[in-house]
Amino acid sequence: MKNVLEYLERSAMACPEKPAVIDAEKSMSYKELLHHAKSIGSFLLRQEAPGSPVAVFMDKSVEALTAFMGIVYAGCFYISIRTDLPPFRIQKILETSGAGCVIRLKRDDSILKEAGYQGRCFDYHDMIKQEISEDRLLGIRESSLDTDPLYCNFTSGSTGIPKGVLISHRSVIDFMEYFPGLFHITGEDVIGNQAPFDFDVSVKDIYSTLCTGATMVILPKKLFSMPARLLDTLCEHKVTTLIWAVSALCLVSQLKGFTYKVPSLVKKVLFSGEAMPVKQLNIWRKYLPNARYVNLYGPTEITCNCTYYEIDREFADHEKIPIGKPFPNEKVFLLDENDNLVTKSGITGEICVAGTALALGYYRNPEQTKKVFVQNPGNPYYPELIYRTGDLAFYNETHELCFAGRKDFQIKHMGHRIELEEIELVLNSYSLIERACCVFDAQKSRITAFYVGPMEGKEISVKMRETLPVYMIPSVFRSLPELPITANGKVDRKKLLEMCK
Repeated sequence: MKNVLEYLERSAMACPEKPAVIDAEKSMSYKELLHHAKSIGSFLLRQEAPGSPVAVFMDKSVEALTAFMGIVYAGCFYISIRTDLPPFRIQKILETSGAGCVIRLKRDDSILKEAGYQGRCFDYHDMIKQEISEDRLLGIRESSLDTDPLYCNFTSGSTGIPKGVLISHRSVIDFMEYFPGLFHITGEDVIGNQAPFDFDVSVKDIYSTLCTGATMVILPKKLFSMPARLLDTLCEHKVTTLIWAVSALCLVSQLKGFTYKVPSLVKKVLFSGEAMPVKQLNIWRKYLPNARYVNLYGPTEITCNCTYYEIDREFADHEKIPIGKPFPNEKVFLLDENDNLVTKSGITGEICVAGTALALGYYRNPEQTKKVFVQNPGNPYYPELIYRTGDLAFYNETHELCFAGRKDFQIKHMGHRIELEEIELVLNSYSLIERACCVFDAQKSRITAFYVGPMEGKEISVKMRETLPVYMIPSVFRSLPELPITANGKVDRKKLLEMCK
């Protein structure tokens, strides 16, 4: 297998009338998805050369997924751009990618105009009316390679310019060789999509669906601020599988959604993006005791995830959930500050990854690519590319990996090197704190703890002294109705830091 379209074609043959994808407004069968994707591909191959980037300027929807597949039929790779992004960021993504054309819905033309885009725009509804050119599509496929780019997800760049992580067909295919099987995702499943399509968590939703012949239900973003309606939707569509960001799961449990309704058909809950507070996980386990729970870890640059840990025991509120062991065909290891291999338990090192899962690099950004996609320093014998994640971890007593925070969350305070994650772990263990996050203002040399819950700051400070040294106690405690969340479903640390000023 060398092209992800084989998933779609296989499922369209096996279950043509079955719903492949459902959103708030419509449903599309596998047969319809295949047909419309081929029409879009036939249109595009007259516009763009194979290997070119094509932007999809839509929010997650049936149309967006269809456009992705159409772009792939034309031998190109897709870039998902949400319509609610600031115009400046839209402009920077289009500028950085060099995308020569955009697929959009006509109603969004004014947003593109505001972002200053002057390239070619094609309307989705016009494209799906294109007559299919089977011979030309076949020619594109026959000349394709499994190392051809499939999609490019743009993440934040330290310079203010977004970085486009370029992923190949082979990397997704390799991941899908194992992912659905490990967690028993089959054609009987209904996958409830939480992540936006420009976030790599959605890759697991999309390709698990196409690979197995499952159905994907796209859950609108607005539902994640309305737990009752979210739970109604999960029950209405008989959703069985959730592959969600931690913050999305916490929203349901923090707002006591399960006292309203329990989505009893949910059998698999896979979470990633941040450390899962055990207290929130235990609420899920209380109401859905028969579901499988899996902690997933991995940055965008290694195609979704590189390690997993299936929850197989009870955890106390103060415990850290491991990120577990590597996925098959992925090499995950730790390097210390001197690039020596870490093998003993309790010693922190940087998480490094090697294997087919690695991205092709950052699109049109060789300088940034060379910084983190590097030769394995422990291998002087032949080329072996690794990705240095910038994340820290250690092995526990049973040699499971445990996440220990970002290198850039490691701070120097009062002469001590501190992990903010360790402070957060303690705060999140308190019964009266629903969720907490810490940030460090380097200019003021001050740690601020933001939290949701009824405790007073002075009370928290006194309690923290029972388990942490004084230099790890935050100077400021701020209670919020809820923690700000990024579009990708993570706690927005940047916004919290701005609130410290």
